[in-house]
Amino acid sequence: MNWQDIIKQEQQKDYYKDLENILEKKYNTTKVYPSRDKIFTAFDLCEYKNLKVVILGQDPYHQAFQAQGLAFSTPASIKNPPSMVNIIKEVISDIGDCECLDGDLSSWAKQGVLLINTIFTVEDSLPNSHKSIGWETFTNNILDYISKNNSDIVFILWGAGAIKKSKLIDEKKHHILTSPHPSPLSAYRGFLGSKPFSTTNNILKSINKKEIIW
Repeated sequence: MNWQDIIKQEQQKDYYKDLENILEKKYNTTKVYPSRDKIFTAFDLCEYKNLKVVILGQDPYHQAFQAQGLAFSTPASIKNPPSMVNIIKEVISDIGDCECLDGDLSSWAKQGVLLINTIFTVEDSLPNSHKSIGWETFTNNILDYISKNNSDIVFILWGAGAIKKSKLIDEKKHHILTSPHPSPLSAYRGFLGSKPFSTTNNILKSINKKEIIW
């Protein structure tokens, strides 16, 4: 099985057909991020057979040139948004160095980290604007599939919305790490100092999987 097959199964369901119709109108009438060809970049870069870690966010960055289809990640050519600044700060504090100082997390994805948002699209300057149009069902089904068909995946859930998804994950088979969101509003309430990166690598090491170069 690969992501393309899994996504294709979802695309044949009624909820997804409704979602596609809504997205068609949104892309034609408003400014939506990321561009259509980048919606599923997270799946393109993280091969299903290599999956080790899932990091779950809320929805894409909502300003021009930021969203690139990887949760929390931004192109190297732009200034790091505040959430990314805090993620880098935590990586350095946690393990002493960071592979992605420029904010582009593609290297994480290629090592087996699936960086997805609960909602995969957003309108310009309107965070959470594509809530409740169908993406939540898609994400729930993806998480459910991963939980049922894999073992020893590390799920990193940042923020209340992501943490709610823990009910979809079989805790007897997988590892769940939770903390507040890395955004400036909540980073100092427990995200900074939570050590998700070293904890993940310790788990991977204990099950004889290659550690992530964060």
